Amino acid sequence: MADSGILAALPTLAVLAAAILLRSTLPALVVGVLVGHALLDGTGLVGGLADSLARQLATPAVAWVLLVCGLFGGLIELVVEAGGAAAFAGLVTSRITTGRAALLVAWLMGLAIFIDDYLNALLIGHSLRPVTDRLRVPRERLAYVIDATAAPVCILVPLSTWAVYVAGLLESTGAAGAGEGMRAYLGLIPWAFYGWITVALVPLVSLGWIPAWGPMRSADLRVAAGGPTAPPGSPLPQADRPPAAGRLADFLVPVAVLVAATALSKADALHGVIWALLAAAVQQGLVRRRLSAGQIADLACRGVGMMVPALATILLAFALKDVNDRLGLVPLVIEAVTPWMSAAALPAVAFVALALVTFATGSFWGTYAVALPIVVPLARELHADLPLTLGAVVSAGAFGSHACFFGDTTVLSSQASGCENLAHAASQLPYVLLGAALCVAAYLACGVAFTA
Repeated sequence: MADSGILAALPTLAVLAAAILLRSTLPALVVGVLVGHALLDGTGLVGGLADSLARQLATPAVAWVLLVCGLFGGLIELVVEAGGAAAFAGLVTSRITTGRAALLVAWLMGLAIFIDDYLNALLIGHSLRPVTDRLRVPRERLAYVIDATAAPVCILVPLSTWAVYVAGLLESTGAAGAGEGMRAYLGLIPWAFYGWITVALVPLVSLGWIPAWGPMRSADLRVAAGGPTAPPGSPLPQADRPPAAGRLADFLVPVAVLVAATALSKADALHGVIWALLAAAVQQGLVRRRLSAGQIADLACRGVGMMVPALATILLAFALKDVNDRLGLVPLVIEAVTPWMSAAALPAVAFVALALVTFATGSFWGTYAVALPIVVPLARELHADLPLTLGAVVSAGAFGSHACFFGDTTVLSSQASGCENLAHAASQLPYVLLGAALCVAAYLACGVAFTA
């Protein structure tokens, strides 16, 4: 049904509308996929959806992404439960004496804990909040540092769950050959400007070289006047779960094995995460004898279980891509945009448009699945620089994760830092918008330079 015309846009519009109304990615993707199969299969939409999901699971690229992300969840849970993450945090926080130093340490930890944005947010928040409270740092500032070093850092590191997911999409959209998705992702990292700019802004804000604006200034004034470090409505500290006790090696060994094994297997993160899981299991079960085989299995399974919503989102995102391909969405968009789009403007326009979508919908990985099958052929049609354009798309997702007040990482950053969610989102918004403005300027400049 490649000649479905304007109807080809209905599944994507349904996803965006449902995401705005429901403020949740997974149900929105379900709605979009059902709308697509209603157009394709009529009353047989349930059977069509079942067949599509089975096809996706049988696709090597999809299966690889699902396995890696699921096993990453198991590794994260094992490292956290073993106390390795807390031990690492304890080491770097033992000599902090000023609030600015505490925020810089949070920034450095955000750079180091690149595996997953969830682990990043939860670990840094729970580890450093007692320190920043003692040093009278507003929790809005800690939440900003945590959020700014979650997704923006993850898109810059090829061993993160974000990179793994996008690498799979690059293969499925034809931007990279089979097995070359991670190599293609490495090529776009220099052009993921939002990640680089946001990471660079954090120390400037933390040191006061970029002044406090708006709600962040109000938070500083509240604490300076003797008020609480937490804004009204923040969670009570006694509700926190204390970190597990462990050794630094409980963190460093699995992470070192993960990095080394991934590098030795030609950037195959599936090999890396399996070796890291085995290393953590041997370390905790045989070397340190802290966990039984049953406990290790339970923790790994619990970690995979925690990833189920993300895995379901990934699977449905691929199903939505399949629907869009069959309806002919890519040719429709190319035909509509090509007459007025230029190769020089495409990266900046892609960043702005997708940044607005991700901010409004809270759908980041789902937006990648919708956007990449459109943007990749469009970039080739216009002879735009493909790595630069891909960097703009990936940056837009990181912007949405950072800026959207109901996005998962924003909510986790608020909870882990003990800061009321809307207070965190409002206080960081001026810095988020500053980073986005610099990003647009960079994409415009590079777009013009690369097509001159």
